[in-house]
Amino acid sequence: MSSPYESATLLIRLYELRRETTMREARVWYARSFSPTSVDDVLATLAGPNSAQFRMVTSYWEMAASFANHGAIDMEMFNEANGEHLLVFAKIQPFLPEYRTRIGSPKYLASLEKLVMTAPGLAERLPAIRERFKIPS
Repeated sequence: MSSPYESATLLIRLYELRRETTMREARVWYARSFSPTSVDDVLATLAGPNSAQFRMVTSYWEMAASFANHGAIDMEMFNEANGEHLLVFAKIQPFLPEYRTRIGSPKYLASLEKLVMTAPGLAERLPAIRERFKIPS
């Protein structure tokens, strides 16, 4: 388990990575433009011009979640400092089981899923995110 100082330092480093220009553009695209209504939409994104943005955002949050899940960042501190990972997960969660099957990767985004499912107030937060961003359940 990391110390509060170590957790804070890593959180700041993760924040700095999110501010990088290409990552910022990918995050904006994911939040504003990525609106799948089916697993086929997600797969089409992977085969289309926004594949890099999709992979950048999802792999970033998968990595960050793994840090928290394994104690490199204090879980409570991580959840207090972040919320974007909930949006990232909310947009893909309805399609995740079928997506995993179709791409042959049963653990795809498993770290993100594990972290999100333990987030405080999830029962209220996830539906609110879905409503705000018009995400199907």
